[in-house]
Amino acid sequence: MTSAVLGLRIIPLPLGENGWRLVERNYVVFRRSWPVFLTGFLEPVFYLLSIGLGVSRLVPGFTGSNGQLIGYTDYIAPALLATSAMNGAIFDSTYNVFFKLKYAKLYDAILATPLGPRDVARGEVTWALLRGGAYSAMFIIVMAIMGLISSPWAIFAWPAALLIGFGFAGVGMALTTFMRSWQDFEFVQLAIVPMFLFSGTFYPLSAYPEAIRWLVEITPLYQAVHLVRGLTTGAVSVSLLVPVGYLLGLGAAGLVLAGRRLGRLLLR
Repeated sequence: MTSAVLGLRIIPLPLGENGWRLVERNYVVFRRSWPVFLTGFLEPVFYLLSIGLGVSRLVPGFTGSNGQLIGYTDYIAPALLATSAMNGAIFDSTYNVFFKLKYAKLYDAILATPLGPRDVARGEVTWALLRGGAYSAMFIIVMAIMGLISSPWAIFAWPAALLIGFGFAGVGMALTTFMRSWQDFEFVQLAIVPMFLFSGTFYPLSAYPEAIRWLVEITPLYQAVHLVRGLTTGAVSVSLLVPVGYLLGLGAAGLVLAGRRLGRLLLR
């Protein structure tokens, strides 16, 4: 078990030994609950099979940023890959963290060990990132089997998915520290569902009125979709550095805020 967790330490986060102890703990708890992980993975796969394969017969495709015609299934597959990474990261860093914080009182017990609030934040964000990465890896395999990967740049799709997981895990955990009850999680769904439907997942940005395009462009999922779609379709340009910086900043800011908030909640 320890060797399996040590193999995950290639993730470039400054966890330190203490942070990885929490990742190790989560691995021990969830290693026998792998069917739970299938739910977040199967949802985008079902969307791909139903909408991608079904609607693709009615929609000829879209013209990519590089001027190349992209089939409809090839167009939505990278968006669903980004969604898969988001699902794994956001749900683990919100619902699970809230239960441990408010009901299981796990973090109160952890503070009796050498771990501190910032170690808890780094460990939980990394665990959520790894869950999102696992969803993404399986989805990439599905894309490869279906022949939806046509660019050598797609080799960077999984690292991009890890970056997406980091961004959503950081902000998800930070927001969870402000939650007061389970009813507050309705706001999580209120944010996720519109992002999923309107972040360029199923149709291009040009379909929106000019007045609201900028609202779509500033959402984290749109930035994630833009990054992954560019890599898998070969539309690689300097503009992809924008979502990279966006997601890095989002995750880093969320991680710092989560560490501070946990310190206030647990050490008061």
